[in-house]
Amino acid sequence: MSTTTSHPSEPDGPADGPVRPARLIQNEATTEIPVHLLFRDDPDPAPVPLKPAVVGRRQGTGEQPRLRRPAVGAPKRPVPQVDPDLAERPARVLPGAVGVLAGACGAAGCVATSWWAGVLPPLAVEALRLPGYTGAGLGLAQWAAYAGAGALGLFGLGGLARGRAGRAWVLDLFGRYRGTVRRSGLLWVNPLLLRRRVDVRLRHWRSEPVPAADGSGVALRVVVLVVWRVRDTARAMLGVEDHEAYLRECVEAGLARVPVAMPGGPRGAGDAAGEALTRLVAADAAPVGLEVFSVQPVRVEYAPEVAAAMHRRRIAALDAQHRASVLTSVVDSVEDTVTRLTMRGLVELDDYERKVLVKDLTVAFCAGRGETAP
Repeated sequence: MSTTTSHPSEPDGPADGPVRPARLIQNEATTEIPVHLLFRDDPDPAPVPLKPAVVGRRQGTGEQPRLRRPAVGAPKRPVPQVDPDLAERPARVLPGAVGVLAGACGAAGCVATSWWAGVLPPLAVEALRLPGYTGAGLGLAQWAAYAGAGALGLFGLGGLARGRAGRAWVLDLFGRYRGTVRRSGLLWVNPLLLRRRVDVRLRHWRSEPVPAADGSGVALRVVVLVVWRVRDTARAMLGVEDHEAYLRECVEAGLARVPVAMPGGPRGAGDAAGEALTRLVAADAAPVGLEVFSVQPVRVEYAPEVAAAMHRRRIAALDAQHRASVLTSVVDSVEDTVTRLTMRGLVELDDYERKVLVKDLTVAFCAGRGETAP
């Protein structure tokens, strides 16, 4: 095995002065480097090109070179994507007065056509104060007038709709998105369009017990309260089959990735779990037009298969904690009593008598607290 040696270098000073050998570092893998060069203060050091380090094998040990692998970060979760062209936009609607006017015109046209054909009852003629007319009969022109007036009336009255605050309609024509109606009041919408009502109000959803786990991997059942709303109606209704079912799946997926603490756990663990769940569920639900404000566990309990064992474990831990606190209190009381007796000079005790007194006081205090002396 090679050893590290140092060799004196040539003197730098004058020949008549004392000569100090410069210390060197040398081994089988490096060249001689003066030590004072390693600690030289250089205000403006020249840039040195960096080269990849070469790791050599240590001689005589048989150790293979250790190569450092680049750190690989955690893979990013793929973000669900929907059709980028599918985004909410306002639909073209008209005031409800237009539909009422069209329906009235259609009804008036039907009455006029009946009077023209002479099939209008005499009572209706007198009530409407129409001039007497024998009528031309039901011919092709009369049937065409009936068809036009009826179509106008049906088209006008059939498109009337009442918009409500907090509700919206997603309009669809032969499978193509035509816009969203968020207006309130009496409106006229093309009756040929398919209307899908969407609730865009702020909503609360309380889940059923969902499987989860704590930081130790113990199976739990968690009930969460989700505060959410539909932000983009087009993506919520057309991007997925059922946006409410999709939100439930996102909550279950988030609980599978985030550990949940029991109510008696460390302080702040429940808030941290709620914040992590909110971030995960909001990120998963955003591409389908859902806005999630809060996902908070409201009830956490052990799964039925581990509930009995964890209950016994929890009782044992509480009992041990109670015994430890009682024992600490007893020891403090005994120590305080013995210290006061000896410092005030009431008793003089040797080591044996002190041990006996301590034992008797411990038994007395434990018996008074209902505990068994250790």
